[in-house]
Amino acid sequence: MQNKWYRLDTAALIFPATRRHDWANAFRVSACLTEDVDANLLQQAVDELRPRFPSYYVALRKGVFWYYLEESTERVLVQKDYAYPLTFMSSRELRHNCMRILVYKNRIAAEFFHSLTDGRGGSVYLCNLVARYLERKEGITIPHEGLIRDLNETPPPEELEDSFLKNAAEVAAGRKEEHSYHLHGTREKRGFRTLTTGIVETRSLLDTAHRYGVTVTALIAAVMTESVIAIQDAEVVRRRQRPVKITIPVDLRRLYGSRTLRNFSLVLNIGVDPRYGSYTLEELCRSIYHQLSAAATPQVMAGMIAANVQPQQLVSLRLAPVVIKNLVMDAVYRQSGESGGCLNISNITNLPLPEVMFRYVSRMEFIIGPQRSYPNNCSVMSFGGKTYINMIRNIRESELERRFFSRLVEIGIAVDIECNRR
Repeated sequence: MQNKWYRLDTAALIFPATRRHDWANAFRVSACLTEDVDANLLQQAVDELRPRFPSYYVALRKGVFWYYLEESTERVLVQKDYAYPLTFMSSRELRHNCMRILVYKNRIAAEFFHSLTDGRGGSVYLCNLVARYLERKEGITIPHEGLIRDLNETPPPEELEDSFLKNAAEVAAGRKEEHSYHLHGTREKRGFRTLTTGIVETRSLLDTAHRYGVTVTALIAAVMTESVIAIQDAEVVRRRQRPVKITIPVDLRRLYGSRTLRNFSLVLNIGVDPRYGSYTLEELCRSIYHQLSAAATPQVMAGMIAANVQPQQLVSLRLAPVVIKNLVMDAVYRQSGESGGCLNISNITNLPLPEVMFRYVSRMEFIIGPQRSYPNNCSVMSFGGKTYINMIRNIRESELERRFFSRLVEIGIAVDIECNRR
């Protein structure tokens, strides 16, 4: 019988084309349990999720005209988490599976090649994996509510759809924007990534954001912008500086009511131009908050979606061999894919889990790797009253983390620091 296959969704098309020998766009979601993980029981849970979540158990294939995802003939095997997060996903690995399941003591981690899904979709999978594992391990029944699905039901078509195609506007938004300042430093050897985690009380973070009259995402982005401005100030005189813009992904499911488990997010580059003058933190908070509020609307996002959807529909591009498409998409990505921002801040909020799971899960985290030209990235997840701010980098210099977390402390947010580097 022929294996099932899936077209890459609109956002996923760029990732195979822009991969390099030392960079694959991937991310990790993880959960720490109150007891060490039984790898054998976890493997059973991984196998049992396959019929309900088939779009995760796939391999990357290269066709004549497009890349596509095909149902993998191989099991996704639970592996020991032995190295730093998000080690390189090679072409050979992706030809077998585009997802990893990793275990270290009490931690279960799932890493995804970004062509599969985005952070929200990956979180749905991990939560269901943990739920099924707990049912086997603890002999409990976890209700199908919040993010937890019924494993006996057939996957509904809306979970597998490309929601970009049905929500594009008739007119595409323009792509042109001024380039942002980029951080830089001394590259680590052998692809090592330093992960620094700041753990804060969610209540404290919320109270501080409300004190400034903004959301948590806007507050974190403002503090990050202030930190990057200070780094640029130390390098370049003000009149020769570039804008400082933070790339913020927007989960489009909440705007359009989509249930898709595939990619359905777009990024906004939000920031300020230091050449116009100095900014207080209050001013940065207000500016970033209002920029986000104005841009993250169904109408604006629909125009941005159209800018990605419409080129796919050009006959000349559709008939071009995948080798030519790769060259075109890689050139476009180098020109504009990451030029508009200096790093990502991706915040996954509101993971609605059944109450029974909170007795067994002590911590959940989200980690995105450095981008192709961003040496630093930041991802945020809140769980159980704590917010985990993960800052990852592939350079030796730690100046950004030092400035960012020190500033959080200055504005009244206590931070506990963990790092995978001594």
